[in-house]
Amino acid sequence: MSTPPDYPSDDPLSRERTHLSSSRAALRAMREDVENLDIRDVTANWVNAEVLHRQISERIKALADLSHTPLFFGRLDYLHAPGAEKAEGAAGERFYIGRRHVHDAEGDPMVIDWRAPVSQPFYRASKKDPLDVGLRRRFGYTGGDLTAYEDEHLSDPGEAATTSKLLQQEIERPRVGPMRDIVATIQPEQDEIVRSGLAGSVCVQGGPGTGKTAVGLHRVAYLLYAHRERLARTGTLVIGPNKSFLHYIEQVLPALGELEVKQATVDDLVAHVEVRGSDEATAAVIKGDARMAEVLRRAVRSHVTLPTEPVVVVRGSRRWRVAAHELEEIVRELLDREIRYGAAREALPQRIAHAVLVQMERSGEAPDDRVQDAVARNTAVKAAVKAIWPPVDPAKLVLRLLSDADFLAVHAQGVLDEDEQKQILWQRPVRSVKSAKWSAADTVLIDEATDLVRRTHSLGHVVLDEAQDLSPMQYRAVGRRCTTGSATVLGDLAQGTTPWATRSWDEALRHLGKAEAVVEELTAGFRVPTDVIMYASRLLPHIAPGLTPVASVRENPGFFEVRPSTADSEVVGACAELLRNEGSIGLIAADARVPVLAEVLTAAGLTYLGPGEETTAETRLTLVPASLAKGLEYDYVVLDEPQGVVDGEPDERTGLRRLYVALTRAVSGLIVTHAAPLPAQLA
Repeated sequence: MSTPPDYPSDDPLSRERTHLSSSRAALRAMREDVENLDIRDVTANWVNAEVLHRQISERIKALADLSHTPLFFGRLDYLHAPGAEKAEGAAGERFYIGRRHVHDAEGDPMVIDWRAPVSQPFYRASKKDPLDVGLRRRFGYTGGDLTAYEDEHLSDPGEAATTSKLLQQEIERPRVGPMRDIVATIQPEQDEIVRSGLAGSVCVQGGPGTGKTAVGLHRVAYLLYAHRERLARTGTLVIGPNKSFLHYIEQVLPALGELEVKQATVDDLVAHVEVRGSDEATAAVIKGDARMAEVLRRAVRSHVTLPTEPVVVVRGSRRWRVAAHELEEIVRELLDREIRYGAAREALPQRIAHAVLVQMERSGEAPDDRVQDAVARNTAVKAAVKAIWPPVDPAKLVLRLLSDADFLAVHAQGVLDEDEQKQILWQRPVRSVKSAKWSAADTVLIDEATDLVRRTHSLGHVVLDEAQDLSPMQYRAVGRRCTTGSATVLGDLAQGTTPWATRSWDEALRHLGKAEAVVEELTAGFRVPTDVIMYASRLLPHIAPGLTPVASVRENPGFFEVRPSTADSEVVGACAELLRNEGSIGLIAADARVPVLAEVLTAAGLTYLGPGEETTAETRLTLVPASLAKGLEYDYVVLDEPQGVVDGEPDERTGLRRLYVALTRAVSGLIVTHAAPLPAQLA
């Protein structure tokens, strides 16, 4: 950290900088204490030693002092308020609110974790409801240096409520690099979602710039703080739409001290086979339809054959016979229970063995569990199980469904019509699972079949971002990962850009298995400038009728301009113009236009990155295909050829939604360039 300027000793800013320096020193001491731990005498064996070493290493990482990240961003001064029902921090206590807990050598707190109950009034307290807070102080930083503060006297009736300038500056601050956390700027309505309980699932509908992704990530951090032991056992997972998006958000949780949250795409979850093919939109929609679950269920259960022959078990000189009708009764009971195919198959030999043991007991013998296990492993029993309930390979099952018209017709009868069956059938026969050119939609079918055979492991909590683009079958795949846990679903119906995009959250949550989830809507836009969001909102009646437009709460109106252009050099000129400003720049274009623009940028000597690559002070321009723009944000955006973005999609509605996404990626300014006429919906 740079040397602070000299301040008088009685200057409040000087005292706060002193507290910051002391807190950083205390954090270094906490880290050094962990680094100096001697575990040689406390580990029984090398396994324990390895586990402890790993835990210590993770603790050291968690105690890292990020020099350019404020250690604390606020302060709460509670009133002296006697009485048991007053706020937790009553009796004149003062707390500094930050990203992590820091204590001094005596164990007294110097910084309180933003997730602690005593920190909650920092986000919730107001003039109307001060929550026993006399003073709320916000701090301003330049790099890692504390340079300003701002006070709100919440319990002073004579002081009018004002908008925080520091808060506004933090929201509007230019950004270079990965996504930032919003822990210093969380609003009351966002905080309610962040701190909602682990037991319930939440769905957040939020337009561009409303902070829904950051809210979801901070919710994970809060839940890990409040339910650490439970989630350490059951696990957490953040699911994003693509690798670029995950790379963009991956630094948020470590900045909040959480290093163990896994991230994946839906394709990662269902990667049972290699994806080497693709589907036409019509086929993909059918394969993603929830009706396919019933087709698969029928196909899996069709492998069960009701027995027609008895099972004869020979043990020593005795023969024990289980009649065919008794076997059929056992099989029907297992089918009626609707348990997993594999679990039922494992239970069948034990059920047959139990029937044999009943006969043994009736004849005067006293068999035990070891005898039952031996009978279950008997050759005759194993042969009967193989004939009645053969093993099922999920990938082979899906391969047969998609390549055998007769097999599909039998199990899709009354579910899919003949035309739908023809749409999803492969045109050429496929010899094996390895040689098949599986599509992304096919892997979801294999995942469904896999779960029908054996239960999918469930996590404690799953965050699903950009959820509006999932098919019903993909929702089912995600839902299987949190059947015994909860979910946070994040999305915007207006930004659905797949042919199977979600039409309503009620329907999506039903497929996810979380029909009881609470749907919250964020409508205050903290990121997109007013002029930009108003321009983009012209598309809403055409892409999501009835959805509440985002209302920008930014004081900075931003920069917005629509420019007719006659040459690609003018697009590059707009990028060069914006590069004179501070912050990141995104050039967004229809996918087909990206190679052309790449050549023009290179010829002009402008270096650029691809989406997902981290911007630096030297390289702040990113060339972004419209198909990968979702979830990303830049200080300034040049949007090339809006009509080209629309035309790049299979239908106009999807194209307009893609355009809505592209228009709303800018934080400070947007230049729209076009040679072709603009879409009529923007008029």
